[in-house]
Formats: sequence, structure tokens, C-alpha cells
Amino acid sequence: MARVELMTWQLAQPLAAPLRFAIFVGEQNVPAGIELDDQDANCVHAVAFDVDGKAIGTGRLLPDGHIGRMAVVMDWRRRGIGAEILQTLTEEARQRGHAEIKLSAQLQAMEFYRAHGYVAEGKVYEEAGILHQAMRKQL
Repeated sequence: MARVELMTWQLAQPLAAPLRFAIFVGEQNVPAGIELDDQDANCVHAVAFDVDGKAIGTGRLLPDGHIGRMAVVMDWRRRGIGAEILQTLTEEARQRGHAEIKLSAQLQAMEFYRAHGYVAEGKVYEEAGILHQAMRKQL
């Protein structure tokens, strides 16, 4: 159905940045000035492609084991693409020797992460006008 590739930001940027802007800035009203950050260059990025080679989802793994910027285009949501991206990034974290993965889940996505073994920690907080919950998973 889809394939997920890991890549550097140099290769991922032309594919992942437009997706992130469309979803986070366009759909969720995240300020455009904070969507791309200085961490992108230090991350490994996962990009999901449909059978025609079009980018349909993305996520990133930071050097400290955080997963972030998970996004799937609307037409492909609830079809397993996010799970494939998350699994690919999880396996990469495991190969890099991380004992756990952390992430900041939007509240509307908490059940998705909980279904993949993540546990909430701490209080709900707001970031970029969206409520989030810190979560972690032991590897």
C-alpha cells in the first residue's frame, strides 16, 4: 500500500516540508515561522510514499530519541500510514540504541499512540495553540 523510507533532511526537505506546512500550518493553524526548526538537520526523517511515488506522510526521529512532526495527508489517514511511519522510526531508534522513545502527542492523537504502546506522563499542555500530552514508550 505504501512504502516508508528513512532519509536525511537534505533529501527529505522537498518532500516533507510541503506536507508539514499543508497539515500543521494549513489545517491546524500552527504559525508558519515555527514549523521548520534547527532540529530538522539533525534528525532522521521518515517519508511515506504511495504506489505512484507521491509523498503522503512524514515523521522525524531526533538524536535524543524523540519522535515528532508526524503527519499524514488527509486522504491517507486511518489507513495505516501513520503506523508504518511510527514503526519505521521506532525500529531506527532501537537500532540507534535508545532505551525509550518520547513524543509530544496532540490530544486528538493520544489513542493512536496508546495503541502503539505509549504511556502518558505529566500534565496536558499547550503548544502552538494545540493541546498536547507527553508520552513515552520503553524499547
